[in-house]
Amino acid sequence: MQKITNCLWFDTQAEEAANFYTSVFDDSRIVDVQRYGEVGPGEPGSVMTVTFELAGQRFVALNGGPHFTFNEAVSLQVDCATQEEVDYFWAKLGEGGQVQQCGWLKDRFGLSWQVVPRQLTELMSDPDPARSGRVMKAMLGMEKIDIRALEDAHRG
Repeated sequence: MQKITNCLWFDTQAEEAANFYTSVFDDSRIVDVQRYGEVGPGEPGSVMTVTFELAGQRFVALNGGPHFTFNEAVSLQVDCATQEEVDYFWAKLGEGGQVQQCGWLKDRFGLSWQVVPRQLTELMSDPDPARSGRVMKAMLGMEKIDIRALEDAHRG
């Protein structure tokens, strides 16, 4: 068992969200569903928590009510090896959500994701400030990250 597990607070959509996320990522599954009992605070029999794994990483989704919502202060970053992976995760996670800048999006539950190709980090790490600066400028003008456009900016 991992030492630290992220707990994601939902109003009432924990099970729906967990099912959605596990459908998007390979090596993912629902591990456990806990239900509220007679003591509450939720409706007896309704879902309290869903423990699930995404690509081997464990999460807990909690139906805690409308008191708290997601914001960009916390996001989940998806490491992508290819443009095809970027395109896939961007389309799946962004379905019904909100596109943002620089590879960020909010899914339909309001959770923020960063869909990031490995090449971005590699190109931004170039010790030549002119090349890395061109990559940064190109990225700042993007919503979904385009690897070819980053590589073109890097080359000048």
